Amino acid sequence: MYIEDWHVIDALYMTVITLAAVGYGEVHVVSDAGRIFTIFFIFMGVGCYLYLAGTLIQFLVEGRIREVLGRRKLDKQINRLKNHFIVCGYGRIGRVLSRYLIEKYLNVVVIESNPERSSALNEDGVLYLTGNATDANILRKAGIERAKCLMPSLATDADNVFLVLTARRLNPDIFIVARCIQNSTKKTLRTAGADKVVSPYDLGARRMAHTVLRPTVIHFLELAFSDEKTDIQVEEFSVKETSSMVGLTLIESGIRQKYNLIIISIKKADGDMCFNPEANTQIEAGDTLIAVGENRNLAKLDKVLHT
Repeated sequence: MYIEDWHVIDALYMTVITLAAVGYGEVHVVSDAGRIFTIFFIFMGVGCYLYLAGTLIQFLVEGRIREVLGRRKLDKQINRLKNHFIVCGYGRIGRVLSRYLIEKYLNVVVIESNPERSSALNEDGVLYLTGNATDANILRKAGIERAKCLMPSLATDADNVFLVLTARRLNPDIFIVARCIQNSTKKTLRTAGADKVVSPYDLGARRMAHTVLRPTVIHFLELAFSDEKTDIQVEEFSVKETSSMVGLTLIESGIRQKYNLIIISIKKADGDMCFNPEANTQIEAGDTLIAVGENRNLAKLDKVLHT
C-alpha cells in the first residue's frame, strides 16, 4: 500500500498468496522497490513458518527422546540393584509402603500396570516398571533373581496368588510378604509360597480395638515404631559370625550396662523365639536380637554386632 500505492484489497491479496507460496501472478506491475520488499517479505514469512514447524517438531521429538532416555536410565539403575525390595502395585497401600521403605534408605522397585500412575512415580522419585506384575519377564526386569523381598499388593487376591507362584518359581529364596483382601485367601497365599500374609483390614480393626483396651501399650508402641525421631525405638539386629559378642552371655556382653539397652527377645537361627531372655542366655551367630532404647545407643550396638 505504501510502496506501490495499491488498494487495501489488492495489497492483502498479494500478501496472502505470497506467504502461502501459491504462485499466482502479480495483481499489478511491481516496481523495483516493491520487488525488493517482496524478497524480504518472502524470507521473513518462510522463516517464520520454518521456525514454528521446527519448534513443534523439537517439542515432540525432545519429549519422546527424554522419555526414552529416562526409561533407559531407570532400567540401568534397576539392573545394578541387589538385595532390593520389589513392590507390586502403586495404589494407596503400595505408595505408602514404598515411601516408608525409601525413608529407611532401602532400594525399592515398583511394578505398576496403570500407565497413568507414572507421573506419581516420577514425582516420588521411585524406580519403577510399567507392566503386569504377574508377567515373568517384567519380574526379571525388576531383578527378581537378585531381590531380597517381594511385596505383592495388587487389586485382587487372585492376582496376588498367581504373582506369588510366579515369583517363587523364579527365585525360591526370596522373602515374600503378600497382602490379602479376604481372610479365606490367607491359607492359599501361604500354600502358594508367601512367607507372610498381611490383611490391612484385620490390622486396622485390631489396632482400633487395642487402642481402647490397652491405650498405654499402644501409645508405647506408637512411640517405638514412630517414623519421626523420638527418644526411644524398637529395633532388631542380626548377629554376624564375625561379631565379638558371639559366644558371650547377655550379662557378659554388657549391652545393658554399656549401651543402656534392653533385650526384650532373641530369635534363634532355627526360628525359636526367646522372650525376656535371662542374663545367662548365650548370644550365637545367626541370632536376631530385639532391643529397646535410644537411637544413638541402638546404632552403637548395631556396629558392634556386625564387627
